[in-house]
Amino acid sequence: MHPDMKTTLLFLFILLSNVAMAQIAETYAEKLGYPKGKKVLIIHVDDVGMSYESNQGAIKAIRNGIANSLSVMMPCGWVPGFVNYWKENKDLDAGLHLTMTSEWKDYRWGPLAGKPNVKGLVDPEGAMWRSVADVIKNASADEVETEIRAQLDRARAMGFEPTHMDSHMGTLFATNEFLERYLKVGMQEKIPVMFPGGHNTAIQAEEKMIAERFQMTQTIGKQLWDAGLPVLDDLENTSYGWKGPENGDKSEKALQKYKTEKYINAIKALKPGLTMVIMHCTIHSEVFPHISDSAITREGDYLAMIDPELKKYIEKESIILTTWREAMQRRQKVK
Repeated sequence: MHPDMKTTLLFLFILLSNVAMAQIAETYAEKLGYPKGKKVLIIHVDDVGMSYESNQGAIKAIRNGIANSLSVMMPCGWVPGFVNYWKENKDLDAGLHLTMTSEWKDYRWGPLAGKPNVKGLVDPEGAMWRSVADVIKNASADEVETEIRAQLDRARAMGFEPTHMDSHMGTLFATNEFLERYLKVGMQEKIPVMFPGGHNTAIQAEEKMIAERFQMTQTIGKQLWDAGLPVLDDLENTSYGWKGPENGDKSEKALQKYKTEKYINAIKALKPGLTMVIMHCTIHSEVFPHISDSAITREGDYLAMIDPELKKYIEKESIILTTWREAMQRRQKVK
């Protein structure tokens, strides 16, 4: 082979390799048209509809703070209270927090599909099982899909069209069969689903994800993208474990400072791309501690969201805030 030909082929090989690497490195945020190298965040409040305090915490975290998305637990008692607010405030980015468990001792709910249709989702008290492990043990994938569709149906019956869907307590990620049904409904209904299918840096660190599992996330991410849905590059899901200052100070000031620092450090550690940051926000009340023992961490989340210091950090770092609605609108424009 002529030396010049060898040089040309080597050049082409290097060029093609660089193109391939660039394609691999491209985040889903970039595919959606966000600037390269930017952190793009959906700051998301779970458990809306669970209680009055949950509704107010989420709404105030968005209206008075930097949170910008939420999802609703359709089987719970305070869903009408939120949906009635949403009907007058449809700019809110609001999805479904698909719920297959009922974890609290004295405050419980059952499946919307009805016990005869999803017997495996119902415990001896007539409510949903308290733990994910019990759902895995007793419920079939068919029952899980039936309940997903029942929760979507109730939302639509109330005039509430969700911007996205995700999973309460991660139950729908607990088995491949449950995950398949969750993804299936999202793709069929053209509703974005929470699924980290990108570089997954934060979620890999949290879950100690093995190579085989990571490869599966990449395959599903491509599948969702090809179905016309936006895909997350990563998921930050550690805030529920931030229980409060180590010195035990539970004052609002101390709790806010503690949680704000935790969020700043977590966001600082994120890699560029579209990341959903998950939290649970409630306002303070005498009642909520009787519902859940998580009142302190939830109040802390709310206080962090309305902290000017966190907003200042987001702005200083030129971090982009987006919503599931905007992500879907951008996806619809990508060929």
